[in-house]
Amino acid sequence: MKATGRFKFFRQTSPAVFPPILGLFGIGLAWRRAADVFSISGGPAELALGAITLLFLFALFAYFAKFLRRPASFIEDLRILPGRSGLSAGTASAMLLAAVILPYSVSAASLTLVVALVAHAVVAFAVILILWSAPPEQRSMSPVWQLTLVGFIIAPVAAIPLGAALISQLIMVATLPMAIAIWIGHALTTRRQPVPPPLRPLLLIHFSPLCLFGITSALIGLTGIAAVFGWLSIGVLAVFIFRFRYLTSAGFTPMWGAFTFPLAAFSNLMLLLAPVGEPFRILGGLSLIAGTFVVVYIAQRILKLWANGKLGPITNASQV
Repeated sequence: MKATGRFKFFRQTSPAVFPPILGLFGIGLAWRRAADVFSISGGPAELALGAITLLFLFALFAYFAKFLRRPASFIEDLRILPGRSGLSAGTASAMLLAAVILPYSVSAASLTLVVALVAHAVVAFAVILILWSAPPEQRSMSPVWQLTLVGFIIAPVAAIPLGAALISQLIMVATLPMAIAIWIGHALTTRRQPVPPPLRPLLLIHFSPLCLFGITSALIGLTGIAAVFGWLSIGVLAVFIFRFRYLTSAGFTPMWGAFTFPLAAFSNLMLLLAPVGEPFRILGGLSLIAGTFVVVYIAQRILKLWANGKLGPITNASQV
């Protein structure tokens, strides 16, 4: 069936729109946290989070419009790397949405978090089935596995303030070994098969779990463990900054969305550790300012591609 003019915008909605939205949510929550750390007004952060929420809901509506027209498009998107990372980022964004609305409605935040976790589990299960049935050459480990399989560690950002500290600890205990296995497995894979330039931005996804384990530890009250993750995160980020030209050698692509949410996670971790020591407080402020410019710049470029109808073809998204 040929799409009508009204539906034309939605017929190739790319999941690649979600990673920068995840990064925007993270930066917005970091600014909310900075309001307490630096005693500044929290009003601008709340306005920004409201705008990001509307953007996320519109992107979600656009993707569901495509899905409802042809449900098989969901599986088709999960078969390719941009779709796999994008849909994982979409469900992860819903977890952060729960943290955004928590100060306004505990019940709405709880419901949102449950739905997000179920949706993320569906995506993870579908990806596992796809990889299981794929040819061996298509099962190679990638950083996207962190977002898909370890992405549940984003949930404690909302779950702990909601009183689910025990569940958050269980999530951390379950995902930490997976993250370590993926770090080691992908390191061994890249020794045999070097990462091609267009996929190098995805390497920064490996950085996210490190920050999120620190965030979870800090929110639970395990300050010493959180500080260890904090110092490790600083060291790893320094390596990535040193390798910036390597990571960006292919020029700008929608894969740059993978830069956004790890930087946001780092800022949140540093701000959470601000009471531990002045270095964390300073790095929290500096990374928040720098991260805001980077995340907004990347997000606006990817969203512009989406608005112009170019994001779907570039990322080979399914079409209905």
